[in-house]
Amino acid sequence: MATGRTHRPATRSRGIPEATVARLPLYLRALTALSERSVPTVSSEELAAAAGVNSAKLRKDFSYLGSYGTRGVGYDVEYLVYQISRELGLTQDWPVVIVGIGNLGAALANYGGFASRGFRVAALIDADPSMAGKPVAGIPVQHTDQLETIIHDNGVSIGVIATPAGAAQQVCDRLVAAGVTSILNFAPTVLSVPEGVDVRKVDLSIELQILAFHEQRKNGEEREDREERGERGERPGTGEGAARGTVAAAAPGAPVAPPADTFADAAGAVTGGVPESGAGAAGAAAAQSPDSPQSPQGHDPGTAAPEAAATGPGATAPGTGPKGPDGDIPAVMPA
Repeated sequence: MATGRTHRPATRSRGIPEATVARLPLYLRALTALSERSVPTVSSEELAAAAGVNSAKLRKDFSYLGSYGTRGVGYDVEYLVYQISRELGLTQDWPVVIVGIGNLGAALANYGGFASRGFRVAALIDADPSMAGKPVAGIPVQHTDQLETIIHDNGVSIGVIATPAGAAQQVCDRLVAAGVTSILNFAPTVLSVPEGVDVRKVDLSIELQILAFHEQRKNGEEREDREERGERGERPGTGEGAARGTVAAAAPGAPVAPPADTFADAAGAVTGGVPESGAGAAGAAAAQSPDSPQSPQGHDPGTAAPEAAATGPGATAPGTGPKGPDGDIPAVMPA
């Protein structure tokens, strides 16, 4: 059984950048999905899109592996799966211990993705005596008193810490002293380790806080956009909105609102500007009377000439018919 203690990963001796190493599992996951669908080859653009990276970056990453693909054909899927798996050390068995079997530790123990990538959960360890012997994911929980013996007997080099923050450093020290050289830390604290020990930290609350930052920034940008629109004067009755309203009112068949400086006289007729006197006022009033017919051209009666308004059935020509006390034609004809 390989323990992984006697050698360092091949990526270090070959000088592969850590950023590239971090992307290799993304490529492997995308390639595995293609392999399961029996896809023989894949282009760099297609694989980059599936992995969520830039295609130029993908080609650069693969150049560190000595894999350049074939022009016009792409990359061989099965060969890349093997090549990346070998580079990541997934072609051998890696026994792992999980320390801290609370809700998170139990969930990790039940995660099937470990076994599919060559990580075998060798032991579950917890400090609670009442947990000893209880099976989780088919594996009996063992007390922390047995930690060193378990690591030695199973050749463990990778440990997972899922304890509360206060206990994490002590557990880490014991794991390192027993021979563990790689630690995956789920505890919300920073671990201090000696040279030669690798630690990867997973803090779900930090990830959520980063998402909250981006959400707040997006909300702030939306609020600033609304305030900027308000400062540009986009208010009801002014600016662009008012212009749209004027055009809509002037559309064929739509009622035309009277100008802002119109007023209604005592008889209910609407006139514009200042009040008129004499025949001019009477003519305008008669032209705007509700009894006046609309002109044949479809113009509003209020804009038609007095002669045109008087040509309809029952209308009286200017200067004839009944007159008001002051000699002018009444604004509203008697019923």
